Order: sequence, then C-alpha cells, then structure tokens
Amino acid sequence: MSNILKGKVALVTGGSRGLGAAVAEALADQGADVAISYVASADKAEAVVGKLKAKGVMALAIRSDQADMGAAKPLVETVAAHFGRLDILVNNAAIAVQGRTVDDPELDTVNLDRQWQVNVMGAVATTRAAAPVLPDGGRIIFIGSLLGSRVPFAGVADYSGTKAAIAGYARGVARDLGGRNITVNVVQPGIMPTDMAAEVRDKLPDAVMDLHPIRRIATLEEVSATVCFLAGPNGGYITGGVIDVAGGLQV
Repeated sequence: MSNILKGKVALVTGGSRGLGAAVAEALADQGADVAISYVASADKAEAVVGKLKAKGVMALAIRSDQADMGAAKPLVETVAAHFGRLDILVNNAAIAVQGRTVDDPELDTVNLDRQWQVNVMGAVATTRAAAPVLPDGGRIIFIGSLLGSRVPFAGVADYSGTKAAIAGYARGVARDLGGRNITVNVVQPGIMPTDMAAEVRDKLPDAVMDLHPIRRIATLEEVSATVCFLAGPNGGYITGGVIDVAGGLQV
C-alpha cells in the first residue's frame, strides 16, 4: 500500500464486480477509503467490501440503481454522511446491450433505452449530485470505452453512442469545475476480461485483434492503474482528457 490517497474518500459506482471492483481495490491499495454502489449483487458487493477492509481502509457498499436518476443524490449523501467527505468520484456503472444492428427486426429497444438511461443519465445525475460535495482539488473520473471514439465492428451503435456522450459531457464538466481545481477525465478501456465484454470478446475475429499494435486485451489492473493515477496528486494538471487504455487500436 502506497498511502498516496490516505485521507481521501472515493465512490466507485458499479463496484461489486469487474472493473469497478478492481478500481475499488486499487484505490484502497493507495490508502483511500472506498464506497461502492451496486444494484442487485449484494453478496458480491459485501465480498468486495471485505477485501477493501482487509487492506486497512474503511469501506461501504450501498444499493443504488443508476437507472433511477433520483437515487443519485441519496447515494452521494450517504457516502458523505458515513465517511465525512467525498473526494473522488469514479463513474463506472454501466450496462452493455450489443450484438444486433439497428435494422434488426428483433432489436431490443427496451433494453437499449435502459442502456442510455444507465450509462448516460445515471452518470450525469451522480456527477450533478457529487459536484457540490467534492472539495476543491477533487477528482471525477468517467469510465468510457474505446467504442466511444472508434467502432471497429457492427452491433454496438447505441453502446458506442452512450460512451461518446459521456466523453462530451465530461469535457463540459471539466470546464465547469476547473475554477475549483477539480479534474474531470475519461478513461476509455478497450476490450477487457469482464462479464460485460464477454459476448463481444468471444466473437471477435482475428482481424479486429490485428488492429491492436499490442495484440492482446487490456487487464483490469492496467485500467485501474490509470484511474488511480488520475485520482492521485500527480494527476492534478490533467483535465478534460480522454485517455485510451486500448493497446493502440486506431480505426
């Protein structure tokens, strides 16, 4: 543990599994106290909390559905009340509805609409709730996707759209909060070993992997390390950035 974030409090939305859990653990390894939100995986969330506490930090899991914009303010208020402050917001919670093109007669528009609600409006609501609570010098980090900037295969139009929207919103928030030295950045992973990416990852043709100069998928640790850098003191002059952690994929 480096303790570079000791005394800081972080909220990681969607922190019960996958990248969210990895980011929560990485922040705890740097000394931060960490709250995570989850929707349905209470057992997984508490297991993550147990791992965080074992690292010697305070931790809390809070049930909060990011699809409900009204849940954002109570979530942030709970974190601030429990820990006494909130310094770092990691907007990680998201869903992926992928695999069908927009002209497919069996397109699942109900879940595609929910994807927009969770990935965009939920993150917007959490950011709005956190902004007045964060101290000067605070951090907001959005987990985007390389698909927000580049689309190397079909069937991801709506997901790509949500992540592109987040990148534009983050740049605006960076401008809004720059006077308070609050940095706002987007980390855009490529393909990762998560449940969310499994459907796409397992069907990728070799031609897509050939587009990566570093011909492998990202590790959760590599993406988490980038988040931690932006959350720490050395990231204090980086804001409005969209940082790819994607093996150099250019399409």
